[in-house]
Amino acid sequence: MVVNKRFYTVLLSAIVLAGFVATSLIGYFVAKDSLTDRLQQEMLPLTSDNIYSEIQRDLLQPLLISSLMANDVFVFDWVNDGEQDASKMTNYLAQIQKKYNTITAFFVSERSGLYYHPSGVLKRVSSTNPQDHWYFDAKQSHQPYVINIDHDTADHQRLSIFVNYRVEDNAGQFIGVIGVGLSLQTVGALIENYQKRYGRDIYFVNRQGEIMLQSSHYRSAIHLQDKAGLDKAFLKVLTSPSASFSFKTSSGNMLYLNSRLVPEFDWYLIVEQVNDPASDRIETAFFINLAVALFISIVVLALAHLAVRGYHDKLEMMATQDKLTGVASRQVFEFYFKQAVARNKRRDETLSLVLLDIDLFKSINDAYGHEAGDRVLARVAQVIQSHVRAEDVVCRWGGEEFLVLLAGCNLQHAQGITELIRAAVAGLQFHFSNQVVQMTVSAGIAEMHGDEPLGQVVERADHHLYAAKRAGRNCIMPDSDEASLSEESA
Repeated sequence: MVVNKRFYTVLLSAIVLAGFVATSLIGYFVAKDSLTDRLQQEMLPLTSDNIYSEIQRDLLQPLLISSLMANDVFVFDWVNDGEQDASKMTNYLAQIQKKYNTITAFFVSERSGLYYHPSGVLKRVSSTNPQDHWYFDAKQSHQPYVINIDHDTADHQRLSIFVNYRVEDNAGQFIGVIGVGLSLQTVGALIENYQKRYGRDIYFVNRQGEIMLQSSHYRSAIHLQDKAGLDKAFLKVLTSPSASFSFKTSSGNMLYLNSRLVPEFDWYLIVEQVNDPASDRIETAFFINLAVALFISIVVLALAHLAVRGYHDKLEMMATQDKLTGVASRQVFEFYFKQAVARNKRRDETLSLVLLDIDLFKSINDAYGHEAGDRVLARVAQVIQSHVRAEDVVCRWGGEEFLVLLAGCNLQHAQGITELIRAAVAGLQFHFSNQVVQMTVSAGIAEMHGDEPLGQVVERADHHLYAAKRAGRNCIMPDSDEASLSEESA
């Protein structure tokens, strides 16, 4: 038996260890295989989406300012008056620039072609000048505004984001383009933040593949075609609104890349990463898992024997104990009875059996349900156990009956203990359905005579119990009252 226990303990530990190792290996290889898809399809696109969302958020205020300017009565009146005083428009633009802290504000009149700026009239736009194409694009657009990135007319060294809002009079006639400029430093700061946070290269390229905006830490070629490995994907990046892919570079590194078109700029936002740092973490986690598996297997080996023995004890307890009340079950009462008889013979003592029955118990189940009945049984069992000694045995004999074995206890002593139990139960109060319910018990007591078998002693106690029922319940009947009562059931 001991050999079998050890064998099963070792076998269980081996199974646990093999399961851990197999699970770790499967998890390791699955994780390695899924890295590319996760990085391409989730992580890089999420970074791209976050940057794009923040760019759109930053454009909201310039769009609102430009919209207010395009619908300002002052602009309509000033144009209708023939643009007589240029200082009124330049002062208006200067106020807008100061109030909303924009880098520039402008208005181009369709009637005169003049470009008004807070610093004055800068130029006259011309359809033949490539630098003025933005104006004619806005003029011909069917949208209320056009966003473009261009060098500022007032400062040719500064690349800015311009919101070019169409201005129309009440009749719907186009009268010019008005708007504000937003510094590209905001987008640059956004790139810096994400690059520091995720350690990925983030930059913008135009439709020709030229890198237009990148972080201060960016160190790479100026053209996508010149970047190591990206020459293979050059056309795919610049001809798709969005793309995600990966490939090995000439240096053997794995390059992951996601691109998306930012229509407001007409630029492509590129997010790329060389190798995945999670790969090293997964490998480390794999070896940690193996170490943990070995440790757990050793612990299982140490505890399995105790667990098997404890399980055996638990099965034994389940077989000997009533689940509802916690007292002994009927199946083991004969064993306890034989032990008590042998002990009493050695000590030249006697023992008594008390058979208790809860009065009118069926009415509780019928009126309040079986859950209420279970509460009554459990509580009565507690009361009985609280009034007997540790060496005495309380057994649920069946239904609402309890059999109590009082070792080393004669009839008179047993009668005193039983009376205490009866009085304690009668003093209980149960609350069912907002009603207070009191219960009572009836009991029969029999003292064992000589080598009298268990069945005979229980039969006498049962006879006295019926006598107590016949006497009106909530009472006890010991052996001495047997002659005056019949066996008729209550």
